[in-house]
Amino acid sequence: MTARPDNCHDSCPPQRPGVTPEAASTSYLDATSAEVDAAVERAQKRQEGSGQAAEAAVPEHWERLRCEVEESGLAADIRHIVHDLHAHPETAFEEYRSQQVLCDLLERHGHDVVRGAYGVETAFSTSISSPGYEPGRHPRVVIMAEYDALPGIGHACGHNVIAAAGVGAFLAAARAIDAAGPVCIELQGTPAEEGHTGKEYMIRGGSLAGVDAALMIHGFGYDISEHVWVGRRSATVTFHGTAAHASSQPFMGKNALDAASLMYQGLGLHRQQMPPSDRLHAVIVEGGTRPSVVPDRAVVEVYARSLRTGTLLELSRRVDDIARGAALMAGVGVEIAWDPRPMSLPVRNNSALASRWSATQRRRGRAPLPAGIIPDTLAASTDFGNVSHLVPGIHPMVQVSPREVALHTEAFAHWSAAEAAERAALDSALGLAQVAFDYAADPQLRAAAHAEFAELGKVSVEGLLRSENSQ
Repeated sequence: MTARPDNCHDSCPPQRPGVTPEAASTSYLDATSAEVDAAVERAQKRQEGSGQAAEAAVPEHWERLRCEVEESGLAADIRHIVHDLHAHPETAFEEYRSQQVLCDLLERHGHDVVRGAYGVETAFSTSISSPGYEPGRHPRVVIMAEYDALPGIGHACGHNVIAAAGVGAFLAAARAIDAAGPVCIELQGTPAEEGHTGKEYMIRGGSLAGVDAALMIHGFGYDISEHVWVGRRSATVTFHGTAAHASSQPFMGKNALDAASLMYQGLGLHRQQMPPSDRLHAVIVEGGTRPSVVPDRAVVEVYARSLRTGTLLELSRRVDDIARGAALMAGVGVEIAWDPRPMSLPVRNNSALASRWSATQRRRGRAPLPAGIIPDTLAASTDFGNVSHLVPGIHPMVQVSPREVALHTEAFAHWSAAEAAERAALDSALGLAQVAFDYAADPQLRAAAHAEFAELGKVSVEGLLRSENSQ
């Protein structure tokens, strides 16, 4: 009998010789893990000396917030969210129950909640202002909470932990708001991150109007203050050919599937010329109905990803060229439809705010890694990138699972409801609230965050595409 791989559960189908694919090689991951482990150890040793200095500068409101999270009953609510959402996963734009659970909890704590906020039916928002707050004069900070799951494998990206941390942070901040100085803190429930761009729809509905900074966390196998997230665009490429009998008159046909196959091969060949941080994925989702008919229609779905907006647009243009070239070779027509869902931009990590996040987490016994320790190639995409190009923001990673467990796997879904997930949600709730209060109370932190942001300037998806289309 063929042995099952270590990461296979009892639910895995039995392996059949000649049918089951060969196990993927782990040599790259093994070598990378060894290098990363050594880099992590060095980074943590460097942080040991800086941790005491950071603790000495902790504001008084940090302790107030800690008490609110740990000693006032909020911890039970945070744990409840972790497990309730995990037990009832809902996919993008279908998160009606999750929305209700979170909104009901916020309302029980006395907060008015807007459901269907910013034009997205399963979104929500609520806010609280401290005494003396004046819009436009004093800071407005948004804490974001995701809660959609993946089809088939539930909360394998840990959005239940994100939701628990975001809601917990807001509730803790609301209880201690009198200690923050003039500030408005808003909680935004942001659905449809998986495979979609829910935050971009909310942005177009006004979610960032008047907002000065945005904060959220994400679960992972490491604690990281600044992690790389690549931008992503999607395209649907449709080839139009001419049907014919594949045996008696094949010469009368124009084979759309040939064009799809040529495009697929062209994408593969182009990978040699791509920067290491770029990614192309494609599937042929339509390619004919029966072998005896020359296919007159074929459809290819493509994802293009890149570390920078400029290279993402360059990669998109190359995909266009490959699709048109494939159509020319096969003698068929082609339609290319980019962005059936809005594109997501690479995340801009704000180092000033991220350093303050690291200080909060060191107080919790964590040692968030700085940028550059985890390889850039181990990167996915998120719609928080769109937020981070419009306001200073942080999207730190919080360890939920062992290092070797990957996101979007059944194993990570298991860890998203484990004790480590509860601890991650509690630590993150406190850290987000502390950074929000620090941003409000520390003018030097605000100045540093905005000076850093101003170096690159604001970028909107709509503006970026207008500029691209005008060229």
